[in-house]
Amino acid sequence: MATGRTHRPATRSRGIPEATVARLPLYLRALTALSERSVPTVSSEELAAAAGVNSAKLRKDFSYLGSYGTRGVGYDVEYLVYQISRELGLTQDWPVVIVGIGNLGAALAGYGGFASRGFRVAALIDADPAMTGKPVAGIPVQHSDDLEKIIAEDGVSIGVIATPAGVAQQVCDRLVAAGVTSILNFAPTVLSVPDGVDVRKVDLSIELQILAFHEQRKAGEETGDESAPPAAAGAVPQAATRTTAESGRKGPDGDVPAVMPA
Repeated sequence: MATGRTHRPATRSRGIPEATVARLPLYLRALTALSERSVPTVSSEELAAAAGVNSAKLRKDFSYLGSYGTRGVGYDVEYLVYQISRELGLTQDWPVVIVGIGNLGAALAGYGGFASRGFRVAALIDADPAMTGKPVAGIPVQHSDDLEKIIAEDGVSIGVIATPAGVAQQVCDRLVAAGVTSILNFAPTVLSVPDGVDVRKVDLSIELQILAFHEQRKAGEETGDESAPPAAAGAVPQAATRTTAESGRKGPDGDVPAVMPA
């Protein structure tokens, strides 16, 4: 079985824009739902609506994949599922380690969507000796002292950090030193990583603050109160959500909040 260490997705070498890459999982989710209903073809308008984008953007995105559909027929659902899965590297096995098995880490371990999307939870790791050997979602927790050995033996290139913020950077450094090159960070802190390591950050509090901003803006529009402050206390400034390309920093950590697949 192929592993994440020996096969890398080809999207960067083929020049697919990062914005397009970020939308591919949305298309795949919508297409998978259509496939499960045995829908053979779908129009760009229907698929765009299901994915939450406009049809012109969808057609542009698919042009990078070399898929243009058939006039009057649309796109072949099964072929697009395969094509997008291949571009995302989901036609192979990606072993993943989850570090930090508290409430969040345990919930991630039990998430059933990983296996169906090409990801295998290879190991659960925690620093608490009391957790060692305890089964979580059917997988025994291993102690963090064995982190490097686990990564080497399982050929892991993707790590998930679900630890408290205070130890997240230390865990990140160990993961990177052991050979992990992609990290999904749930800890409420910004991680520093070297070139060649990709980081995606999931921060639910930031997402809620952004929603609070929009709720206050809508409330101000309804009351006609133009003097209402533009953002709720604690809301994230616009600059804090700039992409890596805009800010000039290496690695997308903290810039574009990731979203767990449905």
